Amino acid sequence: MESTTTLEFINRMFPTEASLVAVEPLIQKLRNKIRHVDAEILVAVRQQSSSGTKAKEDLAASMKAIQELTHRIRDIKVKAEQSEIMVQEICRDIKRLDFAKKHITTTITALHRLAMLVSAVDQLQTMASKRQYKEAAGQLEAVNQLCSHFAAYKDIPKINELREKFKAIKQTLKSHVFSDFSSLGTARLKEDGNLMQQLADSCLVVDCLDPSVREELIQNVCSKELTAYQQIFEGTEVARLEKAERRYAWIKRQIRANEDIWQIFPPLWRVPYLLCIQFCKVTRVQLMGILDGMKEKPDVATLLQALQRTLEFEEELAERFGAGKDGAAGKDDDSDIEVNDDDKEQEDQHSASFIRKKYEHIAKADRDIDPSDGSEQSSQDKFGKHGLGNPLSFRGIISSCFEPHLTVYIELEEKTLMETLEKLIQEETWEAEEGSQTNILSSSTQVFLIIKRSLKRCSALTRNQTLFNLFKVFQRILKAYSGKLSSRLPKGGTGLVAAATGTDGQVKISEKDERLICYIVNTAEYCHETAGQLADNICKIIDVQFADKVDMSEEQDEFSVVITKALATLVQGLETKLEAELAVMSRMPWATLESVGDQSEYVNAISAILSSVPVIGGLLSPLYFQFFLDKLAASFAPRFYFNIYKCKRISETGAQQMLLDTHAVKTLLLEVPSLGGQGTAPASYTKFVGREMGKAESLLKVILSPVESIADTYRALLVEGTAADFQHTLDLKGLKKSEQQPLLDYFNRRVTGGVIPSSPIPTVATAAAPSPPTPITPSAANAASREAMMARAAALGRGAVAQSAAAAAAVSSTGLKRIFALAESAKEGASKKEGTFRKLFNT
Repeated sequence: MESTTTLEFINRMFPTEASLVAVEPLIQKLRNKIRHVDAEILVAVRQQSSSGTKAKEDLAASMKAIQELTHRIRDIKVKAEQSEIMVQEICRDIKRLDFAKKHITTTITALHRLAMLVSAVDQLQTMASKRQYKEAAGQLEAVNQLCSHFAAYKDIPKINELREKFKAIKQTLKSHVFSDFSSLGTARLKEDGNLMQQLADSCLVVDCLDPSVREELIQNVCSKELTAYQQIFEGTEVARLEKAERRYAWIKRQIRANEDIWQIFPPLWRVPYLLCIQFCKVTRVQLMGILDGMKEKPDVATLLQALQRTLEFEEELAERFGAGKDGAAGKDDDSDIEVNDDDKEQEDQHSASFIRKKYEHIAKADRDIDPSDGSEQSSQDKFGKHGLGNPLSFRGIISSCFEPHLTVYIELEEKTLMETLEKLIQEETWEAEEGSQTNILSSSTQVFLIIKRSLKRCSALTRNQTLFNLFKVFQRILKAYSGKLSSRLPKGGTGLVAAATGTDGQVKISEKDERLICYIVNTAEYCHETAGQLADNICKIIDVQFADKVDMSEEQDEFSVVITKALATLVQGLETKLEAELAVMSRMPWATLESVGDQSEYVNAISAILSSVPVIGGLLSPLYFQFFLDKLAASFAPRFYFNIYKCKRISETGAQQMLLDTHAVKTLLLEVPSLGGQGTAPASYTKFVGREMGKAESLLKVILSPVESIADTYRALLVEGTAADFQHTLDLKGLKKSEQQPLLDYFNRRVTGGVIPSSPIPTVATAAAPSPPTPITPSAANAASREAMMARAAALGRGAVAQSAAAAAAVSSTGLKRIFALAESAKEGASKKEGTFRKLFNT
């Protein structure tokens, strides 16, 4: 590689022989350069030798400096350890002195408090013996605080001795206070004015004692106050249920009479409130005993009157003690049921409606109280003016005992509602009210009106199990009403006579019946919606434990069944009318018809029958009107198709006339939605009518087709047709059995083989030379055959136009005049091969 480079260099420097004259100067130049390089190397070697000695000297100096630094660091570390030991010793001494100071301070404080405790206990003992309650209350609080400081010194005898002494003093104070309160309610209290103040001071002492002492004292005071009540209202004449209001009058008198006594107690003790609580508990027990001890069911008026007085008393207590907004009864019980509330009936003071109204007045006054004010209420009631806020509620504390015995009230409500329902049905005119935009029966609004009134009456009394039982009554009422609506629907013929006359299951309805059915549909729809609203309103006011059980879905389903049944009856009624016209159609002499004219009389009759649809559309909602139209089309269109098979022989002229009639009926069905005010017919309805009526048109086109191609035409136009239907079609065309058999065989082979065999009818051969045979696949054969059949059917339609144009020119102006005018136009322009019948055949 190196020799190659040298050789290249020489060749580059001396490319020719003439250039060799420069060899000597080049060699001389290279020698000079070599000597210059050798001199530079010698200088570099000498410098390197001198710098190595200097580097060794610098390294030695660095090592020496490092050793000196290490010695210094070691000295600093030793001194730091010595300083740390010294600081620890100093801190230990300071901590020892700090503990000593703390212990001395604690000891001095404990001794000082002990001295105070000993002195305070001695003073408290003296005050207790002298019944100095006001001073003793302050001293008692101080002793309690001092004793709390010595809670950790239970093992010290002196402390335990003081504790026992303090406990004995408190027991002494308790006995003195209870002894002084034994004079409460006696004449001595009124005679001695200082005793009242002494009792008030003793309450301060009770506040400093254990909470159980205060509870026991209040319990004794309340029990003493209620002793006379239990003696008066237990097992006596005034203890009867109808005199329950005397119980509440008694406690009101007691609270008013002892107004000065209640001022003895601190407000936070709530003695009047606790007295009323105990009174309610005692009263509840006594009323439960009275109700449970009855051998017969209580009188409803007496029961409701006692319950009403109890509710009023509970409401007054709730308002008096600041619980006016508590409990479920404080809710607004106005259910937003969409019915009129024109209640003008006269009610006595013992009726449930009167009770409801009175309670609503009390509840309204209750709602006027500001719930955000936790202090004393601004309103004053019969009890006095010392109302105190309290989180507890009096509602239901007594009245809940009536709950198990209110079944008689529910039975009375159900009986009343059922009787009212029967009366409403008897008075129902079964016509919509004049000027009404809802087109519903007046009895439906009245039913929900009486239900609303009943709901208000019950919710004013209770919102527990009884209200839920009443809800079940509402369910039965609504089911009964749905049954009444269903029973008013026209019914079809039944029995042997109907079966013998062929009217079994047919429903004959008049125009009045049609309006009645529409009213029933609208009424059932109104009841369906209002029943859901009723359930929602009851859920809002009933107790939470019953809210999940309130459900009107079954009753709503009942009304939905009524709607479906009513619409089905309406469709059956129109079917019965249309069936008669279809029978006229089947009896017409289609085989002997001489010419094609205007639409037949039965078509005019069908048009007249369908003229009632606008009235029905104006009464029904768009949803149910569309449902009615769908059912009517689903029933009539297939009947019309099968009714063609009921006809006897149909000639070519008869088939042409029937084809015109079929198109007219189809047009009528498509125009029915617009006649009912719907505007544009739904696409699904239009598609269904076109498909079903198209079958009838296709059948008539098959009858009009030539005999030699009738099988292929039938398969092309009626793809779903069977062999039996095809045979029936041949019967309509008037073919004999011997003529039908080859066609049937050909039809069956074509159905099973999937290819088109040769026609069973001989045809005249043409003079044209036969073309070479080409293979035909089954799919191609079917497609070609279908196109050929459609072309022949169109040609047949054009032929029918030519035959009927003359008759159409003489026809008066009717619903199908336009069709015949187009047919005449098609005859004049036969070269264009267009016309009304071609459109009919190509559909």
